[in-house]
Amino acid sequence: MSTTTETPRETELPPEQPPPPAAKPGKGGPVRRFFQGWGVRLSVLAIVVLWIIPTVGLLISSFRSRSFIESEGWWTAFARPFAEGQWTLQNYQIALTQQGFDNAFLNSLAVTIPSTVIPITVAAFAAYAFTWMRFKGRNLIFMGVVALIVIPLHMALIPVLRLYTQGAELWGITLFPQTQLVGTFPAIWLAHSGFGLPLAVYLLRNYVGSLPASVIESAKVDGASDFQVFTRLVVPLSVPALAAFATLQFLWVWNDYLIALVLLGGTPDVRVLTVALAGLQGQFGQMRHVLPAAAFISIMLPMVVFFSLQRYFVRGLTAGAVKG
Repeated sequence: MSTTTETPRETELPPEQPPPPAAKPGKGGPVRRFFQGWGVRLSVLAIVVLWIIPTVGLLISSFRSRSFIESEGWWTAFARPFAEGQWTLQNYQIALTQQGFDNAFLNSLAVTIPSTVIPITVAAFAAYAFTWMRFKGRNLIFMGVVALIVIPLHMALIPVLRLYTQGAELWGITLFPQTQLVGTFPAIWLAHSGFGLPLAVYLLRNYVGSLPASVIESAKVDGASDFQVFTRLVVPLSVPALAAFATLQFLWVWNDYLIALVLLGGTPDVRVLTVALAGLQGQFGQMRHVLPAAAFISIMLPMVVFFSLQRYFVRGLTAGAVKG
């Protein structure tokens, strides 16, 4: 009896399917491709042009003579760029020599620099304490500081003025001495520093909290004190956040008009650039042609500050917003 051994039939596998072709870049409708490419560029260019037009007009008007400023718009300079008697430097000469703008410029520096340095210094110490030091009520105090951001300085002018002139007492304890700070630089230093601190603490605390904890802990293990960790590690690593707040605070204080007028006044010895600009054209507008030159002088320093610190600005504002 013959026995036949059947070999098992091999399992047939389906042929391998080729991988789907990779999507080529730029696929999609023509509208989508346009907005992904030139549409974005053109939109950005249009926004830049719209923002630059007022500055260009101010610059052109600052070099034009009084007769051309009063008779026609600044854009006509492109049609007749070489018209006789159109261009002059007299506006800058009058603004810098005859209207007290040199003293007002120095006063603005005397107000802006301390009003920027003081809150940055205090907020940097506070940000380190809120982030890396442990004490009772830390989160509650931080929430209270951040809540003060919603209080604008303009709404607190009357209480601040009463505080400066009458002082403050609580249960017979003098909290603020009765002094005549109105009309002096310390008055506006304290006001801008106090109302700039909440935002400074908030920004710097977010940034300091995003620093690597291993670096801070390693320094403490090596015997470094909190002050050494702050000055040698935290401050150098926090330059973007410090520069971002310095830019914001400098621009706010430099462009301020109401607070400077109320707390300093409009006398020539203490008035700042914004107050000098407001009173430049005179009672009957006889110095109106000097305004473009004076206004361009007032914006030159903020432009230099902003473009010098611009690379730190966005990085400092967005740091610490997302962790992980």
